[in-house]
Amino acid sequence: MPVGFIGLGVMGTPMAAHLARAGHSVSGWSRSGRNHAAARAAGIDVCDAVDEVFADCETLILMLANDDAIDSVLDRRGAAFAARVEGRLLINMGTSSAAYSQTLAAQILAAGGRYVEAPVSGSRVQAEAAQLVILLAGTDDDLAVAAPLLAPMGRQTVSCGSVPSALRMKLAVNLYLITLVTGLAEAVHFAEAHGIELERFAQVLNAGPMASDVSRIKLDKMARSDFSVQASITDVHKNSALVADAAREVGMHAPLINASDALFAQAQRAGLGALDMAAVLQAVRAGPDHA
Repeated sequence: MPVGFIGLGVMGTPMAAHLARAGHSVSGWSRSGRNHAAARAAGIDVCDAVDEVFADCETLILMLANDDAIDSVLDRRGAAFAARVEGRLLINMGTSSAAYSQTLAAQILAAGGRYVEAPVSGSRVQAEAAQLVILLAGTDDDLAVAAPLLAPMGRQTVSCGSVPSALRMKLAVNLYLITLVTGLAEAVHFAEAHGIELERFAQVLNAGPMASDVSRIKLDKMARSDFSVQASITDVHKNSALVADAAREVGMHAPLINASDALFAQAQRAGLGALDMAAVLQAVRAGPDHA
């Protein structure tokens, strides 16, 4: 029986393609349809309607942008929800709040379905290279099915426990990622303000102990003003808000993520949402706005 893959976006299309290359029969669909041609070229059977995916598949992977998209695809508040989840394993690879995922898991279980959290660490580059780190949460039985199925998409799968522990882990990882890229943007702006050539700045940073795959990729994009999307400002702002909210929920002092969240919000308001997260440099350069 084919595996369903719903959400053929910037990340989802290469992820589904890796499943197809690994020998799985993949039935795919996305709301926008923008990447359907690329998906077909990668060996994915693209369906005309989402109901076809549910009809064909007992295991469905969701790689969707936000909670509203998940609710819409599952018809979570409608009559079709029970039929779409009953007897099926739903693997949610998107990023939501822990509370949302926990509530969704309970609702799916009550309707006779099964649910696994599988958010990923990585962006388009890692998705294309099958180098994502896949975080898993669910029952042991469900993880025994999900882990080998998802393995072709990533370099490692990590079991985090029961729902929503994978999403909590993802938010902790994202706190570091988002503040890292924001700090890098401020360092680039500091170098510019002091007349330091960015090529030489990159040479020094990339040779030193702070260098990482993320810093090298994002610094190169900032230096060349190449903001073609790998992880968009819109998506990162969604994530920074989730992290900041989760920190507030436990009464945690989190000055770095709060400052980063404010800068990504400013970049979003400035119309940069479709650009890569490296474009937060533009908000740093602009200085504070008072919206």
